[in-house]
Amino acid sequence: MRILILGSGGREHALAWKIRQNPDVSALFIAPGNGGTASEGENIPLADSDIPAVMAFIKEKKIDFVIPGPELPLVKGIADACTAAGIPCFGPDKYAAQLEGSKSFSKNIMRESGVPTADFAVFTTADEAKAYIRNHGAPVVVKADGLAAGKGVVVAKTVTEALEAVDDMMGKKAFGAAGETVVIEDALVGEEVSFLCICEDETVIPLPSAQDHKAAYDGDTGPNTGGMGAYSPAPILPETAYDGMADLVIRPILRTLKKRGHPFRGILYAGLMITKDGPMVLEYNVRFGDPECQPLLMRLEGDLLAVMKACTEGRLDSVTLSHKPETAICVVIAAEGYPGAYDTGMAISGLDTAEKVSPGKVKVFQAGTAVAEGKLVAKGGRILGVTALGATLRDAQKTAYDAAALVTMEKSRYRKDIGDKALR
Repeated sequence: MRILILGSGGREHALAWKIRQNPDVSALFIAPGNGGTASEGENIPLADSDIPAVMAFIKEKKIDFVIPGPELPLVKGIADACTAAGIPCFGPDKYAAQLEGSKSFSKNIMRESGVPTADFAVFTTADEAKAYIRNHGAPVVVKADGLAAGKGVVVAKTVTEALEAVDDMMGKKAFGAAGETVVIEDALVGEEVSFLCICEDETVIPLPSAQDHKAAYDGDTGPNTGGMGAYSPAPILPETAYDGMADLVIRPILRTLKKRGHPFRGILYAGLMITKDGPMVLEYNVRFGDPECQPLLMRLEGDLLAVMKACTEGRLDSVTLSHKPETAICVVIAAEGYPGAYDTGMAISGLDTAEKVSPGKVKVFQAGTAVAEGKLVAKGGRILGVTALGATLRDAQKTAYDAAALVTMEKSRYRKDIGDKALR
């Protein structure tokens, strides 16, 4: 089989690494890929969101199966284009991808489906949004409606902060067109957890729970990022609760989309807040999370590509997934300054040494990297995801941090507390 993976992050390196394990894969292309994916297959200098160029490549290279990593190609309709060309694609159509592409679409679907979520209002003018904030009070969460790379969300503790967020999004266009509409919702108090399921029509296979660490600095302080680390499973959502959670927050959405003529297939990822009143959905994503994908795939046993194929062929109900009993943790090494301005071009070394800390139990997935003149260098904000398995979370955590300490790169940093919440 000839496989095309779209994307360039740590998630795409993890997907390439896992897909490459299938003996039927004769060629693996990653567009545009990174320094790590280059060792799993062939990087192709194509923008993953350039649907016409991607489709031309698919035709030219006789691609048999397409796996979109990030959300943008799905929101732009890569699955629809593949369907029209008769090529299987693991992901939802453009309509269903609005679950991630539009916060207002997603919140309205939740409301229609009866899924528990924070109360909200949608605004297309700054004046109306500000009037609502002044009347409603704080804390509130202000969200850019469109895609903002995980950064278009401000948890405003005061009215002033909320008004400033509206100014940034709608006035200063901090997130471009994504902020032309904003969603303002009640702030929820609790602990976050990621619940990902492989879905096809109304068939659901839950993946193990995971917990992401969005804030830039230790103690969940600083601005939101794309994710500074993750671990799986998350004790706050034990395996015994997966089926009930799927009934509460996944299947109702699948039924609503089917009723609207757009049955879902691919990954449906519910970002949950576990509150004193029970679980509430913060948002939906329509792809593997990054960095949650890395620990999930470290734990996954068996053939991921076979499961993806079954999903696209309407026979997901015929497959099962199994996972290693160990815990996995991913520690993201980022550039100093991220998610603000940061330097690039720093030389990276020590990855082989890091993976030898516990052979077969450590994998350094690459994200913002490139190979320049034969050397690995940094080219993004989130650069590496040091991922480790351990008998317990504490074991996995120690192994991951021991390995991360052996990576050499100037002007970089990582959080020192990934997994501490679960240990507490």
